[in-house]
Amino acid sequence: MAAGYPAAAEDPETFARKLSTVDRCMSILAGSMSKLPNYIFDSGTRERPTHPLLHVLNVRPNEAMTPSIRKEVLENSRNEGGNAYDWIIRSPRTGRVTELIPVPWYLVEPWKNEAGQIWYTVTHPLTGEPMVLPQEDICHYKGATRDGLKGISVLRRASDTLASARAAQEYERAYYESGGQPAGVLKTDTDLGGYVKGPDGQIQRRTDGSPISMKDALRSEWEKIHAGPRNGHRVAILDLGLDYKPIASSNQEAQFVESKEVSVRDIARYFGVPLYKLGEGKEAYSSNEQNAIEYVVGTLHPIVTQYEEEQTWKLLTDREIAAGLEVRINLMAELRGDSAARMHIYQTMLQEGPYSVNEVRALEDLPDTEGGDEHRASLNYVPLRLWPELSLKRAESRPPAE
Repeated sequence: MAAGYPAAAEDPETFARKLSTVDRCMSILAGSMSKLPNYIFDSGTRERPTHPLLHVLNVRPNEAMTPSIRKEVLENSRNEGGNAYDWIIRSPRTGRVTELIPVPWYLVEPWKNEAGQIWYTVTHPLTGEPMVLPQEDICHYKGATRDGLKGISVLRRASDTLASARAAQEYERAYYESGGQPAGVLKTDTDLGGYVKGPDGQIQRRTDGSPISMKDALRSEWEKIHAGPRNGHRVAILDLGLDYKPIASSNQEAQFVESKEVSVRDIARYFGVPLYKLGEGKEAYSSNEQNAIEYVVGTLHPIVTQYEEEQTWKLLTDREIAAGLEVRINLMAELRGDSAARMHIYQTMLQEGPYSVNEVRALEDLPDTEGGDEHRASLNYVPLRLWPELSLKRAESRPPAE
């Protein structure tokens, strides 16, 4: 590790996830996506018809995974490598989708042929054999992208911020490994020139052959006794006229805390995760409630839209798409644990008329109730041009004054 950057044998994803903020942000996004159920929406009738695809999306996408695990794997892959891939398995007899198998992003390479058609070279995870698949057999979910073909991971876009955060983490670790003591200077009037000699009078050397100076030997002995968390605050015994003078370090611990807070905010900003989800910030409950809605609208909604569009195009037939069917994801599940935010949305949607009582009950996994399919709206909301007529009718309906 040099200046906070990953060592040669350490891949960037492993390096980044050693930062608690990165790991938590990725877990939050993957967890949010994993609990959002799919449904089929008919844009013509505005209804939610049943469809065989829902069994794959919401019950069992493949033999090895539950729906939530599949979605968690995909979102982690999209954030780590900028790309997530579903390998679509279809029935040879009916052509219907029977399985969706997530493939690690580093095993897939999208490319275009001379005709502009998109293909995917997939390395089989078990045999290592390459397979070339048409785009119809791969659902591709991207991070930020410049060319529309491949996504760029948030880890790459935030590489400078992550390297700075890791450098600060390494610096802090080194500080506490030294016993929490600042650097210092050992002073002595004794001549420390020359090299350390053994009993035979020969100059002692390191494993690389370089000679060990008297100063190096004294430094090593001092650090051996006083460096490290278990050696902090040990009593030093100075002889040979030694005098230890620490190098002043003003507000060092406060700077650690400040540096951490800045790193947390910067990393959270890259991922679009509100600070309260990371245990940071001092916002009031009402502010956190608003942040929860903003997280759904500003962070999750663009991600969900991409999933919906890709799945509609790749998982439904051309005839179904022409008939107005779409694959949708229910974002309301993200607010399931925030009752205040849900109730506010339901109240507004009921009063304005978009939702019926039974539609709200369905979102809460409750059975329909008699008369709950009617949509209601306040009579106070009428066009201005109808005010004279409405005012006249109200005046006529009033009982005469006695």
